[in-house]
Amino acid sequence: MKKLLVLCGVLLLSTTLFAQETETETKSKKVKEKTEKTKEATKEKKEATKEKAEATKEKAKKDKAKKEAEVKEKANKASETGKAKSTAGKTKAAANKADAKVKEEAEEAKTRAKKSAVKKERETREKADPNTKDKVVGKYNDKKVFEGPRGGKYYINKNGNKTYIDDDQVK
Repeated sequence: MKKLLVLCGVLLLSTTLFAQETETETKSKKVKEKTEKTKEATKEKKEATKEKAEATKEKAKKDKAKKEAEVKEKANKASETGKAKSTAGKTKAAANKADAKVKEEAEEAKTRAKKSAVKKERETREKADPNTKDKVVGKYNDKKVFEGPRGGKYYINKNGNKTYIDDDQVK
């Protein structure tokens, strides 16, 4: 009889010990699930931004090609009108003026295409030191542009943070 009671007690204790999960195990499982979800979310965000960037690049290329085609068409019309005028007794100077005008329009179209390209800016969360010893190297949107010790160019935004910009954006 004693053996039976001891056996039942051991069986009862063993089932309760093995059936329970510890708190740390459940917490670690939850943490792992959350990290996996965040990783998936960041991957999806990265893919979405890549797709947006590719779409804007393609749109810029199409716009550029369209503008170049328009400029070529205008050049052809101008040359045709220039030929007609020269055959009608006009001087060669009129044709040169038309060619120069077409070239100017082409250059303007190129500059507009460059301006329409997306400008990258990156803002850091570190507060700018008001006693900065970095060199002032130019202006960007009426703000002083500083050059950091490793060559990065930035300006101080209205929140007091450094906002890094590309080298070609500095005036």
